[in-house]
Amino acid sequence: MSDISALPGDIVDWLKGMQELEHIKFISEYPPQDKAVPLRQITVAAGLERVDIKDSFSQNDEGVLLENEYCRLALLRIRLAIHVPFAMGGRLCHDSFADVIDCLTFASDLQILNSGCGDIRADRDTDALVLDAFIEVSADFCPALASGLHFKSFLDKELLCGSHIRDASIHVTQADKELWNEAFVTGSYFGNQKTDRSFDLGFKPRFVSLYAVDCPPMSFDFDENKAYFYTAAAFDGGGSRGLEINNKGFKLLSGPSHEWGGARPRLNEPGYDYFYIAFK
Repeated sequence: MSDISALPGDIVDWLKGMQELEHIKFISEYPPQDKAVPLRQITVAAGLERVDIKDSFSQNDEGVLLENEYCRLALLRIRLAIHVPFAMGGRLCHDSFADVIDCLTFASDLQILNSGCGDIRADRDTDALVLDAFIEVSADFCPALASGLHFKSFLDKELLCGSHIRDASIHVTQADKELWNEAFVTGSYFGNQKTDRSFDLGFKPRFVSLYAVDCPPMSFDFDENKAYFYTAAAFDGGGSRGLEINNKGFKLLSGPSHEWGGARPRLNEPGYDYFYIAFK
């Protein structure tokens, strides 16, 4: 259980140790605990209603606010349900609420920002009057600090960043950043009629596509019953005829010696400009 979800239970345990509140029974909403039926003792149940988290800033010597790398600020709303037996009357609902808030405000290290309550309602299942109340607590998500409380009022960075700190495989490396900033490279070349021609890009591409500028992708010679291709694409593991990916870039295979089934790649013809794009 995380420090956040455990906080209501920690508050309950701390309140149980306060001598001035010994006439009140404290329980947590989770895990659920049974109440006596009919209710014979004032009972206060505590639970977590809402958590809002935002960035944390510290002021340096020059008065400039700087964002803390690991720290966060959290506003926690703790729900309190105060149950009082019918015979004791509704006034004890408000008196008990005031006693609990005074204890938490003046005797604990909790940073209580706000507190309040609603109307008293009747719970026929337990023969009790119920006052729904709340406290709003500010907490620092920073490396644990010393506290006079019996529970943590400061939560360590493992709560927010634990999985990132423990699992190095999810860290962003410099190579990752370079890939994000430049996911592909483009270039052009002038055909020189060589049947084999290699291009060193300095990395093994995941995908390469190239084409002859101002040319159709394919033309057909009906007299010779041949098709000529001026474009090609390949990925690591396969691709169209005439283009292969290697560990440093890619290689062209062009001309009659690389013809297959009447299809001839023309990827390095003299007088033609070619454009390529290679994805990292």
